[in-house]
Amino acid sequence: MTVDSIDALAPQLANCRAYWLGWGAAGRSDDMLTHYRSGIAHPQLNAVIRLRDGGGEGSDVRQAVARARTELAGVPWMWWVAPDSATGTGDRLTEQGFERVGAMPVMTVALDRVAGVPTPPGVEIEVLSGADPVTCAEWVRAYGPSFGVGPELTDPVVGIEQDWARDPRAVRFVAREGGQAVGTALLFDAHGVAGVYLVATAEEHRRRGIGAALTAAALEEGRRRGLRVGTLQASGLGAPVYARMGFETVAEYELYRPPASWS
Repeated sequence: MTVDSIDALAPQLANCRAYWLGWGAAGRSDDMLTHYRSGIAHPQLNAVIRLRDGGGEGSDVRQAVARARTELAGVPWMWWVAPDSATGTGDRLTEQGFERVGAMPVMTVALDRVAGVPTPPGVEIEVLSGADPVTCAEWVRAYGPSFGVGPELTDPVVGIEQDWARDPRAVRFVAREGGQAVGTALLFDAHGVAGVYLVATAEEHRRRGIGAALTAAALEEGRRRGLRVGTLQASGLGAPVYARMGFETVAEYELYRPPASWS
């Protein structure tokens, strides 16, 4: 990826960092090493998300790994190699015993070019308001199965979601059918970009267009706020859906797991 393309991506990557740093209830930093620690026993909720290039070749990565092990000790965690991470970070992590476990496409769309998405019959999409525990628990239970947040993690995740519910940059959308929450999406308005996160649909309600309709609702709120670009990190299931909506893949995050012996 060229410097020019990274510069063009910078606001989208900054949106992603800002969102995940919001999970750092138990610790975070955004200096040479960007990381967040929720303290919750879930690897996606504790992670390194960028290592900036300090010009020190492999030594920077070795020092960063030592720091990450200290900062994230005691919880499962991941290392995301961002498009703007130090060159060769992935190779250096592999040399130190990390395992590459996948990648997430970074996708983007101009908000005035989003393809229309109808809401499926019988489904209503609403903005979920309120930071009370009952409302936040409903929210977590709706997206939890899609993101591996089991019942044993609901209570600690709800505590962090209560903070998110008070953040004016975040707007939560829920799809209901027969009064039941069957899908979620979140708009995160930061760095001039409409970031879309937590797009999830209950398994028994998938392949009906609910996730696409929720994504469209979040993007429309971004457009209403005067934003011009939408971005998200896609799963394998979601990427084709987003492509049909007009999203294009512009980069990817590589995901690495630390050595099992460290846990």
